[in-house]
Amino acid sequence: MPLKIERIYTKPVDMNGYRILVDRVWPRGISKVNAALDDWFKNIAPTKELRQWFNHEPEKYSEFKTRYEAELTANPDLPEFLALIKDKLNHGNVIMLFGAKDETHNQAVVLQEFIEKQLQP
Repeated sequence: MPLKIERIYTKPVDMNGYRILVDRVWPRGISKVNAALDDWFKNIAPTKELRQWFNHEPEKYSEFKTRYEAELTANPDLPEFLALIKDKLNHGNVIMLFGAKDETHNQAVVLQEFIEKQLQP
């Protein structure tokens, strides 16, 4: 089953899968009911310092990706997160949700690529 990423503000909402928010900060203007989340794994998101440094500036994306991958590798919550994703993918789709406006240069894109590499046999 696929591992998808989707902007939490996208309509219509994709409900076909396990929905997990991968932002450290709750997205503005979204109620918990409307988010229809199955989980919020904020500890897998970039640190506040890295997020603020990146500031969603596309020219910093390559360096952001390198730094975020290093954070992920050192993150003590990574094994639990990978186990959750792997388990949920065995039963259906997993949709990782993010709030960033830029759908190409954000942490969910990096996280999706990182997880796919980690789960390869």
